[in-house]
Amino acid sequence: MKLAALDIAIILAYLLTTVLVGLLLRKQAERSKSDYMLGGNRMPWYMLGLSNASGMFDISGTMWLVTLLFVYGLKSAWIPWLWPVFNQIFLMIFLSMWLRRSNVTTGAEWINTRFGFGRGASLSHSIVVVFAILLGLGFLAYGFIGIGKFIEIFVPWETVSPYIPFEVSAEYVPHFYGIILTSFAVFYALLGGMLSIVWADVLQYVLMLISSIVIGVIAMKAVMVNELLVPDGWMTPFFGMHLDLDWTNIMTEVNQKIESDGFSLFSIFFMMMIFKGVLVSLAGPAPGYDMQKILATKSPREAALMSGSVSFILMPIRYFMIAGFGVLAILYSDKLDLIVAGNIDFEQILPSAINEFVPVGFLGLLLAGLLAAFMSTFAGTLNATQAYIVNDIYLKHINPKATNRKIKFTNYAAGLVMVFISIVLGFYAKDVNDVLQWIVSGLFGSYVAANVLKWYWWRFNGNGFFWGMVFGLIPALSFRFIFENVLDLYTFPLMLALSFIGCLIGTYSAPPVEEALLKKFYKNVRPWGFWKPIHEKVLAEDPGFARNTNFKRDMFNVIIGVIWQTALVIFPIYLVLLQTVPTLLVLGVAIICTLILKRTWYDKLPKAVE
Repeated sequence: MKLAALDIAIILAYLLTTVLVGLLLRKQAERSKSDYMLGGNRMPWYMLGLSNASGMFDISGTMWLVTLLFVYGLKSAWIPWLWPVFNQIFLMIFLSMWLRRSNVTTGAEWINTRFGFGRGASLSHSIVVVFAILLGLGFLAYGFIGIGKFIEIFVPWETVSPYIPFEVSAEYVPHFYGIILTSFAVFYALLGGMLSIVWADVLQYVLMLISSIVIGVIAMKAVMVNELLVPDGWMTPFFGMHLDLDWTNIMTEVNQKIESDGFSLFSIFFMMMIFKGVLVSLAGPAPGYDMQKILATKSPREAALMSGSVSFILMPIRYFMIAGFGVLAILYSDKLDLIVAGNIDFEQILPSAINEFVPVGFLGLLLAGLLAAFMSTFAGTLNATQAYIVNDIYLKHINPKATNRKIKFTNYAAGLVMVFISIVLGFYAKDVNDVLQWIVSGLFGSYVAANVLKWYWWRFNGNGFFWGMVFGLIPALSFRFIFENVLDLYTFPLMLALSFIGCLIGTYSAPPVEEALLKKFYKNVRPWGFWKPIHEKVLAEDPGFARNTNFKRDMFNVIIGVIWQTALVIFPIYLVLLQTVPTLLVLGVAIICTLILKRTWYDKLPKAVE
């Protein structure tokens, strides 16, 4: 164990600070439901943007991305499109504004603004709550597994076991550590709600900013004096039909990793990612912490600015660190301890590299930052999921007139139950990548059809939404057992087709949504899409109403925004690799895209008060 007294002191200071944040903001969070769940809609967009970016700087995701960079090099910049990372661009350009205009507390509550309060809307509301809870449990288990595997490197079980009055098998040591760290995140998230989460995220970002710069600089100095042995094609983001990365004679085991990941036919994989990614992005944010940050902004303008700031705040700093660790791991792979239970575990690259290369003092700072990253993601997800349980189950169906005191204790109980279930799920998950693939290709895939149609097609109703989600969720929960050893992404088209069929059957088996509600939604949210019958009726009542004609401009901005975001990912990788010409070229692309977006997006945003 490399932790020195200074490192331990820094980590403990951070953990104590999170406890103080929760205690100090407790009273303010308890003032109302809005204060607890959305910070009272008083926080500025840049604070929420920094918090959202910080929440995405999660430890499990960072472990995954370092592994990807190690194995795939610059081509790893595309693989997070599985998520898809460019959904932030769709949010930035138009969807955040549409969502914020609803003035609701959760995504499930938003359903009533679109589908009303009839049977179809009630079914839709219920299925969104179920989806949100499943998604929350998936993300909580994902973070729980990552933090346990991470801590195990720095605190070997043989150091701790003499002080533990019970036996823990080697297989479950990461889970034991995960439970300990989870307790701190639960404490400040339950006490301070959204306010404490945002302020803790600001602290985390400062720690990660310093740590990222240190790691990137250490890697750049190492590249200056060492030859980087990587396969042909590793240094470029461009690709052909096949991946064509051959690690033979460098580290043969990496070839087995590529084969098990299922990314060898990279062109087909890439096209599938774009197909799925565009649809997921058009569907809008899934009901989680990203959506809650949008709903917590002051206005639609600030919602767009918040979403736009996330890529700029997150990508360069995060990938400077990821590139640093990936490069150090390749240069000194013989020094890394990647063997777990007799096999190479590539998810150990990040913690093992930290243990080997980060100097005393900075080690404590980095570990505190990565612990903060875990707790930020965990706390944000917990807060969002609590909102659905309390607002959309307890207050809607059990006790609509609950006092603030009862709401507070219900929040606490809901949070604790969610944490317990996620820990149990964590015991059954194989690894970080396993949970991640299920979330992004399974659960997110089931979400697509119904949530695309709700924005862009007037005839779509609550009944269609419910059956579309059901026809998507059943495959999402069962395909992993039916199509064993098949990458989840490749079953997405079948899941989408089934879900779309459910949407159509449900929609045409029930009457349209009430005309008055559709007109109100259309005038308030102002979406583009297939709304002609409703537009004509709104225009008949209000001849001065102007339809949203920004579709072409929005799509142009999305394309420029995705190029801009991708440049922000690739730029720090080339910088760490000391590739001067590619670094300048990519930086030039990012600057040109920024100037274009200034004229075609920023200057066109609505004023602060619409």
